Amino acid sequence: MAGSAVKVTGQDFESTVISSSKPVFVDFWATWCPPCKRIAPFVEELAKDYEGKAVVAKIDVDEAVDVASRYGINSVPTLMVFKNGQPVEAVVGALPKEQMARLIDKHL
Repeated sequence: MAGSAVKVTGQDFESTVISSSKPVFVDFWATWCPPCKRIAPFVEELAKDYEGKAVVAKIDVDEAVDVASRYGINSVPTLMVFKNGQPVEAVVGALPKEQMARLIDKHL
C-alpha cells in the first residue's frame, strides 16, 4: 500500500530489501515488544514522508527468525538501513521520529 510501511517476511526479504534500488529502512520488531509498539506510528509516518525516496519496511522477528538471525538481531526494536543490498547502519532501541529520519537521510 502506498505511503505505508512494507510488511516484509522471510520469503520476500531478498526481493524487497536486498534487491531494492533505494535505501531501505527496516524496523525489526515483535508483537510482544512495548517499545516497538511505541515507535510503530512513527515508522508509518516515515513511510509516507520518504515515499519515492526510500523504502520503509517492518519485519516481525518471530515470523522471520532466519532473517533476524542472519543480521544478528538480538534485541527489538532494531532499526537498520540497507543500501545496495548491504546493511550500512543499525541502531538498537526506540528512537524519536526525528532521529529515525536522520538515520534515513544519511543514506539517501
